[in-house]
Parts: sequence; C-alpha cells; structure tokens
Amino acid sequence: MALSLPEEEVRDRGPRVYWILIALFGVGALILYLYHLATGFTPDRVAFTIEAIGLDVYWYGIIITAGIALGAYVVAELAGIRAVAEWQAVVPAELRQEPINTLSLPEEIEAILDRNRIRTTGELLFWWGVEPDRLGLNAEGREQVAQRLLAQRAVDPAWVERPPWYQWAPGHVWTGLFWCLILAVVGARLYHVLTPSPSMGITPADYFRNPLQLINLRRGGLGIYGGIAGGALGLFLYTFRRRISALRWADLGVVGLTLGQFIGRWGNFVNQELYGRPTDLPWAVTIDPSHRLDAYVEFSRFHPAFLYESLWNLLAFLALYYLATRLWHRLLPGELMGLYLILYGVGRILTETVRLDSNTVAIGSINVAVATVVSLVIALVAAGWLSFRRVRSR
Repeated sequence: MALSLPEEEVRDRGPRVYWILIALFGVGALILYLYHLATGFTPDRVAFTIEAIGLDVYWYGIIITAGIALGAYVVAELAGIRAVAEWQAVVPAELRQEPINTLSLPEEIEAILDRNRIRTTGELLFWWGVEPDRLGLNAEGREQVAQRLLAQRAVDPAWVERPPWYQWAPGHVWTGLFWCLILAVVGARLYHVLTPSPSMGITPADYFRNPLQLINLRRGGLGIYGGIAGGALGLFLYTFRRRISALRWADLGVVGLTLGQFIGRWGNFVNQELYGRPTDLPWAVTIDPSHRLDAYVEFSRFHPAFLYESLWNLLAFLALYYLATRLWHRLLPGELMGLYLILYGVGRILTETVRLDSNTVAIGSINVAVATVVSLVIALVAAGWLSFRRVRSR
C-alpha cells in the first residue's frame, strides 16, 4: 500500500522514495552521456547472457521494464493519496479516530487487527475498502467485522459494501497493468507492422507473407501510438470490469506513462537508434558504423533524437505530476489524459524534424512523417475535446 495510517503519519512523511529513484536514474544517465561525449563509448546492447538456454538479455528490455515499474509505482502512490483523501472526505473525523474496541469484536479478532496496526474504526474502514488482506482475517472473521460495522449507526452501509475510496485502491495499478501491457504490446506491434521504418527493408505486406515475423519482437518494431491505443483499451476493459472510472485512472496513468517514456528512451541510446541528422553540436551522439543508415555511413555524430524526446517527456512528467498532486480537485476527469496527448504530440512533431528514419506519407508535393501527421491530428482532437468540455462545464 502506498500510504500508512494513522493520519499523522501521512502528514509527516518526507520525500517519497520514487523521487530518489528518479534522481538516481537521472544522475546515472547524465554521467553515462557525458562519458559518451568525451570518449564515444556506448554500452553493449547485451547486458548478460543466460548460458543455460543461450538467451541474450538486452539493456533495452531492462531499461524499458524499469521505466514501466517505476511509472506504475508512482501511479500507485498517487492512487493511495487519493484513496486517503476520499476516505477523509467521507468518514467523519470522530469516527476515524474511534478506538476499535467500541465495535465489541471478539478478542481474537481485535488481537489480529492490533498486530496489523489497525486500532481505530477509521483505519478498519479504510483498509476494508482498499486492501482487505491487510486486515489479516479469514472469511469468517471478515464476516463478523462486516456485521459489527453495519450495526453501527454512524457507519454508512455503502462504506462496507463498496466504499467510495475503493476506486483508488493502489492494487488496481498492479492488476490493471497486466491488461494494459498485453494490449499495449499488441497495439504497438500492429502500428509498426503498418508503418515500418524504411531502413528495415520490409513492408507491411512482407510481414503478412511471413506471419512468424509478426511476433518476432527481438528484431525491433514497436510504435508508441499503437502502444498508447492498446494500453487505453486495456485500461477501459479493466475499469469497466471493476466498475471504476476509466477517465480518472487514465489521468493518473499518463503521469506514470511519461515517466516510463523518459526512462525508456535511454534504451534507444544503448541500441544506437532513434538518432537524427548529422551535426557537430557539442551534445551530438556518436553512432558506430554498423548502426548508421546507409546514406550516412560517412558521418559519425548525429542529433540525439532519443535525448530530445526523453527530456521532453521528463518535462511533461513534472507538469502532469504537479497538476495531479496540487490541482486535481479543479480538473475534469480526462483532462490530464488530454493534456498528455497534446504534450506528447507536440514533442513528437518537434522530434520528427530531425529524425532520419521515419515512415512518410505524401501530402501534396511534400513527404511528411506519418508520426507527424498522427501527432498533429491527436493533439488537435485532444485540444478540441478539452476546450469543448471546459466550455460545457461552465
């Protein structure tokens, strides 16, 4: 669980662990990149090999996994904060502070709750709604607790049957993540299959002529917009099944998503991909000959497009995090999600101005990156949707 009770512990908490982890990653990435600028060194793609099965484990996968895990951890923490806020807004302070012995529970149940640091009726109600296993009770014990709670005149039956703070149970993050990840990978792969990079020397028809290549993820090929669409579908299915708000959870989800993208783009650095046009700028990335596009083999230093996108995502994360923690009461459901789509769309359009290996589409007499067109459409639609809802809400 993201937060601990009683309420004094919530108020007195210091810096959260995830800020330390984010800072450590940022410092480590900065040191690595400065060393790269000084020496041209880039870590090998393979982190280690599992000799027993001859399987190479790539840094790219490790970095992506770390980004997803840390992003999910932040979302779980934010959900925990909202669960406490909902609980505090609904349950009167007097009841929250009422000793557990006023419920006249059997001694053995009181002893179990005490061992699990649940000593007030408020704490019992809170954990009942967000993490029942924290109570340490079996089915019979929970039934007795439910009966005693329902017998209290000050306790709303809804707080026992389906508490309002249940919707923010941090456990939703970890169970819902499975749904989102599976469909995100499927969506990302389909997006790539339909719009493969020219340098890969493969067309959408080639994939369907050789269906095994559709699932050959080790050759690369995942499109972020397909991943976002698939993840959104997974989120909708999970929240619909649990009867909780998809838009409100999407607002929290994009906070973790931007953090994951900030971290995950460093996997592109290790893979020596996602670089832009040749340049002599001081922060240019050095690409080994074996990873250069055929038309640019005589060049060695390029725009670090991965770095531009990573830093943009870091700024987006900080902005969304601030809104999600300080101003969320003033926001309509879905507004953070819409803002993310705008921010990422704008950032992607800017990044595409230096990228070399983008799939393009002819618009009139010019070729435009498919990602630019998609980003522009999504950003405009999101901006229009947000504006319409704001005007309508007034």
